[in-house]
Amino acid sequence: MNIFRHRPIRLPALALLIGVAGCSSADDSATVAVPSPDAKTAAQCRALHEVLPRTVDGRKRDDPEPRSAFTAGWGSPAIILRCGITRPPKMIDPEVARGEDPDAMGGGVNGVDWLMEKQDDGTWRFTTAERETYVQVSLPDGMSQQDDGAQVLIDLAAAVKKAIPKGIASMT
Repeated sequence: MNIFRHRPIRLPALALLIGVAGCSSADDSATVAVPSPDAKTAAQCRALHEVLPRTVDGRKRDDPEPRSAFTAGWGSPAIILRCGITRPPKMIDPEVARGEDPDAMGGGVNGVDWLMEKQDDGTWRFTTAERETYVQVSLPDGMSQQDDGAQVLIDLAAAVKKAIPKGIASMT
């Protein structure tokens, strides 16, 4: 069962999001794994690719290799977006739904809900929730926890809302 299907998790304030937003293992020297979505998801990802902003958090768009309509990047080291990923395991974790997992929580920014996951290396990754397609954003080391993490999600919200309809993504 998808925890976001029955009980969306909301943060009481953007301040909590800002406090947990951090960086991830995204590295401009690494290649980015390109998702392999089904046809419906691929169409939504292509639509997202077309409306993504040219800058995110003041960083210019510079897509990673290999080039794909399912990935995007900004800056160096890069903020990395992957569209059409499979459902993160934490989306069905009962501890996350009850707010008992310190390494994952949900919240909303400008009309887009996100699962925020702390990675093993201490960095953070964000995945859309309550959308027909999963979109994942990883932040690089060195970004400000307080301002840059939230600004990235703010900058991406309009594109996600335009291209990825509200709903429940497939179970895979």
